[in-house]
Order: sequence, then C-alpha cells, then structure tokens
Amino acid sequence: MFETLTLEFTGQLATLTLNRPEKRNAISSRMLSELQSALEEIENGHTRVAIITGAGKAFCAGMDLEMLSAIATQSATENMEDSRRMAKLFRRVWSFSKPLIAAVNGAALAGGCGLATLCDFTLAVPEAKFGYTEVKIGFLPAIVSVFLTRQIGDKHARDLLLTGRLVDAAEALKLGLISEIVPRERLIDRARELANVLIAASPVSLTRAKRLLTSAAAASVDQDLERAILENARIRCTADFREGLASFLEKRKPVWSTDAE
Repeated sequence: MFETLTLEFTGQLATLTLNRPEKRNAISSRMLSELQSALEEIENGHTRVAIITGAGKAFCAGMDLEMLSAIATQSATENMEDSRRMAKLFRRVWSFSKPLIAAVNGAALAGGCGLATLCDFTLAVPEAKFGYTEVKIGFLPAIVSVFLTRQIGDKHARDLLLTGRLVDAAEALKLGLISEIVPRERLIDRARELANVLIAASPVSLTRAKRLLTSAAAASVDQDLERAILENARIRCTADFREGLASFLEKRKPVWSTDAE
C-alpha cells in the first residue's frame, strides 16, 4: 500500500516506520502524502497509540534532494501549496488525537527533527543528532519555528534556528526537545513499554487530555502558521535560496548575496 513507509498493527499499537533507508528516510512528496494517509488510518481505526521510527541508521534527514531541486523550478503558487502541505503535516502531528511516540534511531534533521519532536514523547538513542540546518542552505525553518518557540522557549529556539547547529541527544534532552535517552538495543522495546502504559489508561481521558493541551494554543498556532507558510514560500524565490541549493548539490561553499532581501 505504501512505498515510502510501513504501517504495522499489533493489538492496539500501530508502528509507522519511515522506510527509505538508502535516502536516510528523507521526506519526499510521496512520503508527505503517505504520512497523512497513514495518520488518518491510525486515527480512524482501533489503535490506541502509535510509534514512529525510521528504517536503517537515520530517523529522517529532512527534505529529499530531488524535492529540494524541484522547488527551484516551481511557481509562486506551487511553492505556497507545497509549504501548506508541510504545515498541514506538522499541524496534524502536533494535534493528533492519539498519543504518538517517536523512537528516534539516528539523525533527525530539519523537517525530520520537526516530525520527531512534535510527537507527545520522543525517545532517542545516545548517538542521535538533532537540528534545523535550513539557514546553511539559504532556506528558512519557518513552519517548525511556530512549534519550536512554544516547545523550548524563544532563546533556545533562536539558538537552534539561527545557527543551524546540530545537538546530540544529551543536549536535546536538556533543551526539552526529547523525553528520554535509550540504548539502541532497547529503543523499540522501551517505546512499546511506554505505549502499554498509555494503552492501560482511559482512552476517553487521553483523547480529552490531548485536546485540552492543544485547544488553548490552536488559534494562535494556526495564525502563526499562515505567516510561516507565506515566508516559507517567499524565501524559495530568493537568490540566496538558489545559491544555497546549488552549492549544497555541488558540494561547495555558498557565495551569499550581499544584501538581505
């Protein structure tokens, strides 16, 4: 059914695995669509809890290179539609009606970092790396900024988003990006243990608790997302984005424009 991920059901637990290990589970247009479909299937079924993890050595390396390359040729309308699709996915994960557990088995970068850290619980192996590297290629972590500032505070968010630096699991735990560090050989077992704790709780209580946690912020989140979608689309038309993308694909140092746009 799916090309870029797998979805397995065991009793009341669903396990969604990003399954492009040869691409470090990078997000493609197909994966965006399939993630939405998988989340809908989980939400509409009898599943009580879902685990999201990655195949291979990475959790998710961010946007696929082919998807990035395609952006350079898209129209303004296409860029807006593309930005809105990404925002819709992050908004869906943030407000999902059932508990989500991210089992981060390796690098979680850019959009992959957003996917991992927007889950209710984020478990990570010690060697996992996290970061929003968009500024290094002339891009903008606009959509994730809406959630990140609320999650870890303005000062820490500025640090991560403006420097584009990577943090290890220990620092991610300190910042509040993740919930727990787990040895690699225990990662999935620990995620299942946590899932069983959640499954044992009242499903009505969990659903209403999640609704309560998101409803108060929903209006301001949606308002901020509209601005972020616009900025995400706009930066794709800049010279720095074109240069950053070209230098990244050509594996060379970028030559940035002298004036801010």
